[in-house]
Amino acid sequence: MENTKHFALITGASSGIGYELAKLFAKDRFNLVIVGRDEASLQKTALVLEEQGVQVITVIADLFEPNAAFNLYEQIKARNIQIDVLVNDAGQGVYGKFIDTDLNQELDIIQLNVASLVTLTKLFVREMVARGSGKILNVASIAGKVPGPYQAVYHGTKAFVHSFNEAVRAEIKDIPVTITSLLPGPTDTDFFRKANMLDSKAVQEGELADPADVAKDGYEAMVAGKDMVISGFKNKLQVAMGNITPDSMLAEQTGKQQEPVDKS
Repeated sequence: MENTKHFALITGASSGIGYELAKLFAKDRFNLVIVGRDEASLQKTALVLEEQGVQVITVIADLFEPNAAFNLYEQIKARNIQIDVLVNDAGQGVYGKFIDTDLNQELDIIQLNVASLVTLTKLFVREMVARGSGKILNVASIAGKVPGPYQAVYHGTKAFVHSFNEAVRAEIKDIPVTITSLLPGPTDTDFFRKANMLDSKAVQEGELADPADVAKDGYEAMVAGKDMVISGFKNKLQVAMGNITPDSMLAEQTGKQQEPVDKS
């Protein structure tokens, strides 16, 4: 994109895919509002991004909290900043059989992955539509395309995100504002540690994508105004096969891929 000096807001920007996306925006001369829970990590990220000669504003926000997305929006308004691109990257999972996992933790994940994303999308897309310009990149996952034993809630939230993106995009199709879904597969980020998933076969035996490659796919799709992008050939193939496979069979296959490694 051109040297616009516009502002992009990125949640989950201090690590992983969000961090790599922030670097791409900075390279294209976007000023940035980066959002995360850890102040030290955000400040470290800001120093890296500022080397590109752009303005970087850090906002500490815990999007697990119900009012955090509203408070974030109010902080942006108080600074009189126009957000030209919104990136909802922050997300988390929890690993284990649904009957055994902690309900409150899962409700927190629904708050983060769904409610906070919907809130920020709602608040900023209204402004974008009113002025007739803007872009939104919401990070979904190929997990949203298949039922996910051992990650039932996470897969469900990502199915919501992609369906939500497509629906809102269709509603505003006659306005030059675009919403893009980024669907990564398993990626080499801190996600698996936070989800207590390091003993899963998906981690122990699978291949993990480079978050920089995933970010590049998402960034290019967003710039082009595409409705979605599945990052990685293997993931594209998996989604294509999933489209013609019964859900019950997909659930069984995914369960085998994500079950704990047998350490006996």
